[in-house]
Amino acid sequence: MLQVTVALPSGCSEEFSIPQSSKVGDLRILAQKSFQRGFLRLVAAGHHALDPAVSLQAAGLEDGDHLTAIVLEAKLAATGRRSMVAGAFAWFCPGGDRVVTWGYPDFGGDSSEVQEQLEGVQQIQANNGAFAAILADGLVVTWGEADSGGDSSEVQDQLKGVQQVQATSYAFAAILADGSVVTWGRPDSDFKDFGGDSSEVQDQLKGVQQVQATQFAFAAILADGSVVTWGEADSGGDSSEVQDQLKGVQQVHANDNAFAAIMADGSVVTWGDPGYGGDSSEVQDLLKGVQQVQATRLAFAAILADESVVTWGSPYSGGDSSKVQDQLKAVQQVQATQFAFAAILADGSVVTWGDPDQGGDSSKVQDQLKAVQQVQATHFAFAAIVADGSVVTWGNPCYGGDSSKVQEQLEGVQQVQANNGALAAILADGSVVTWGEADSGGDSSEVQDQLKGVQQVQATSHAFAAILADGSVVTWSAPDFGGDSSAVATQFAYV
Repeated sequence: MLQVTVALPSGCSEEFSIPQSSKVGDLRILAQKSFQRGFLRLVAAGHHALDPAVSLQAAGLEDGDHLTAIVLEAKLAATGRRSMVAGAFAWFCPGGDRVVTWGYPDFGGDSSEVQEQLEGVQQIQANNGAFAAILADGLVVTWGEADSGGDSSEVQDQLKGVQQVQATSYAFAAILADGSVVTWGRPDSDFKDFGGDSSEVQDQLKGVQQVQATQFAFAAILADGSVVTWGEADSGGDSSEVQDQLKGVQQVHANDNAFAAIMADGSVVTWGDPGYGGDSSEVQDLLKGVQQVQATRLAFAAILADESVVTWGSPYSGGDSSKVQDQLKAVQQVQATQFAFAAILADGSVVTWGDPDQGGDSSKVQDQLKAVQQVQATHFAFAAIVADGSVVTWGNPCYGGDSSKVQEQLEGVQQVQANNGALAAILADGSVVTWGEADSGGDSSEVQDQLKGVQQVQATSHAFAAILADGSVVTWSAPDFGGDSSAVATQFAYV
């Protein structure tokens, strides 16, 4: 047996007795459980990180050695966020040399073909069917559905010095260090342009600072504050009608099929499908001093400098706030389901509008909506965390709008995560309470005894994944959406 001391940078230390034949990953798990930290990297005296997959003997550890444990944050990325077909998870730590994936294999759940390339992963971006990982050296590795960008072979020699990656539903766009952009993904068809081909605007894509996306189109903000767009014209890929107005752009926001750009002077320019908010002409004179923009699927809501709100787009999806306009004062935040908005006011109350059946009508719980700290949303319902740690829900009862069956358990709530139809609340004691559509993760009864010491929860459209304090992962709900990680359970220790 080896006696090894592991210490955190804070000075907290623990001595472990462990067989010499054990792996570094086994020692790390002991340290993670002892320190109650989600993920640790063990560093030897020579300041080199130890490979968790090798044995303690192969790592050169001897009896009485001291190691430092560096705390890292494990992260989860997910495909299938908009999919009703399938999805997958990718679990990684920035700077790590392994990514663990599970869920539907063709949508990124199987990364075996590229696993050896996944070293020094910094970020992972996802669309409906594929993942794109940015490595420390600026290269990109992709996997998943080939036509959705899982196959980047045609542009691989261009993907160098990558700083950011953005995605539509079926394509990716990478910003390089020199400010140019490389795109790949589903090719154009007779019916739809998916944004994977930027060749028509390639010579304009210089000095790119940010890229934003609707379902099928991209918008790039250049260093001079102008904007270049490509992809499906009706989804915002054609900005020609407003191009002369797109000067001094600070931010671009998007819903399914339209863009809204906030300008340096606080005005807003919109384009894309008019029915989705691509036409803001009726409220243009009100859009002054805009600070933030939020979106449902078919509408936008802008918070102005005076903390009032202006809305436009489909009236049935929150584009018409006239019935509550006199209440929209001192607005601090706006959250959205697919078809309704909820505004948190300075006094902690909440004002809602949009489709009443999807969260636009909170009248039944209005007296409970006091001292609200944050609001989270499924596609069809809202959940508000109140200052006392309780939760108030409204909207479609089948999709999270009715939490009555678990209401007594919802105490000391710290965070709430949502997917299409269910919600998961992390409590102060590290346990989790779920509700909403059972097949989307609203029923976690099969794994409830494992949900202890939960640090964070992530979601695909129909499943949840919880990272525990010891670095392990618990998943539940639809297997084809990542709800079953049992096949890769042993891999989490060796990332």
